Amino acid sequence: MAAMNDSADASLPVSVTDCAKTYPDGTRALRPTSLQVAPGEVLALLGPSGCGKTTLLRLIAGLESPDAGGQVRFGDEDVTALPIERRGVGMVFQHYALFPQMTVAANIGYGLRIRQVPEAQRRQRVGELVELVRLQGLEHKRPAELSGGQRQRVALARAVAIRPRVLLLDEPLTALDAKLKEQLREELAELLRRLRITTLHVTHDQQEALAIADRLAIMRAGQIVGVGDGEALYRDPGHPFLAEFLGRVNRLPRDAAAQAAGEIRLAGRHWPCPPALQGCAAVLVRPEDLRVGEPGPDAARLSVTRRVFLGERVQLHLAGAHAPLIAEVDRDSPVRVGDTVGVRVDPARWMPWFDDAAS
Repeated sequence: MAAMNDSADASLPVSVTDCAKTYPDGTRALRPTSLQVAPGEVLALLGPSGCGKTTLLRLIAGLESPDAGGQVRFGDEDVTALPIERRGVGMVFQHYALFPQMTVAANIGYGLRIRQVPEAQRRQRVGELVELVRLQGLEHKRPAELSGGQRQRVALARAVAIRPRVLLLDEPLTALDAKLKEQLREELAELLRRLRITTLHVTHDQQEALAIADRLAIMRAGQIVGVGDGEALYRDPGHPFLAEFLGRVNRLPRDAAAQAAGEIRLAGRHWPCPPALQGCAAVLVRPEDLRVGEPGPDAARLSVTRRVFLGERVQLHLAGAHAPLIAEVDRDSPVRVGDTVGVRVDPARWMPWFDDAAS
């Protein structure tokens, strides 16, 4: 598809430098933020509600202006002062805002029509996009006749029809039910890689971000606290918020005696503390990194207080001398409520906990 290849050739980097946003009432929605997005990269802005991710997206789009001193560049061009219609961006929102009276084909081609693209060229590009997003046979349907997933595809096709320099996605899958969302995030990931348009994707859904994006930028309280690929951030968070925001995590406090002895202690079991964690007042471990098995001299003895079947895995709530822990085991695990189990941890799986008071 030649039209789509043209988009790939036009991939360009996005650079955000010292961008902050303060509203007239004094509310600071975004602290000074810098971010680099590589050409053709899909970068997810991930974080809880109100953390500033949509504000950052709107600054990149041109829907908001940064505080003095901030700069947004598309490639070599400074677009900070350009309005949205001159930036060459495509946008897809949580609510797709399709024109209800228009057909699928007319919705996709709307941006081309207002740009006065010749009809033959417009028809060709719409046809290519209909095929690309797998809407063949639905060209003459109206939005009310489509499923939520089909409407999402129409919105995406409309956004990329104009061959945007940058694609901006603001919670595009939030309105969908869980099963459809899982299906479409895989399709969206595949489509974005085929298009090779530089993309920023705002979401609060961790699974969606991990499935779709090349890298994540994790935000909290108006600032970015970590940038990297999902697996690296999950395994080596490097920031207290990242450790507890990405997935689930157990925290084991280490009292003065444990720290003095260089140990991690749990339910009467003492393990040597890895050298890099000696100074930590607590350590973290993921639920899936707790190895649950038979009690033994090398294991902490804990009792199972709750068993939650989650389909592909089982979540166990464990009680002992410390606060309750959560472990995840294989779905065929025979462990039941009331059982006493032995818990072991590979020393490489412990992670540091940092005092977050100053963060």
